[in-house]
Amino acid sequence: MDHTRLRDAGIKATFPRLKILDIFYRHADQHMSAADIYRNLISDRSNIGLATVYRVITQLEHAGLLKRTQLDTHTTVFELNDKGHHDHLVCTRCGQIRESSDPAMAQLVRKIARRSGFELDSYSLVLYGSCGCAREAPAAPHGEFE
Repeated sequence: MDHTRLRDAGIKATFPRLKILDIFYRHADQHMSAADIYRNLISDRSNIGLATVYRVITQLEHAGLLKRTQLDTHTTVFELNDKGHHDHLVCTRCGQIRESSDPAMAQLVRKIARRSGFELDSYSLVLYGSCGCAREAPAAPHGEFE
């Protein structure tokens, strides 16, 4: 893994940071929880603990390399922070997360904020529904203890 991204972000290139950032680059199209990252580390036979995973993803987020999205009360996912603003569509049956960048939606959000006299810094929009998987499989369990 290239140390440059970490150095450019102003943080030291330690083994856990490099390893975890590498997982994000290998799975750049995915949104991953701390548990997902930890499972990847285990499958890579890495001995980085879950507490270290939480600490490192927080450091990478503060350095601007990762973006955190709170999907619901129990689900926080992270992704590389190089895609620009986008919203998320979450399937409540299978858990699939899709991204959407709709300029009309962004414009509507800014208009609503302006109309309310609110100075908008940023926004996060998560839509919940079914991706169509309901026709093929039973609902997947979801919640804190998956």
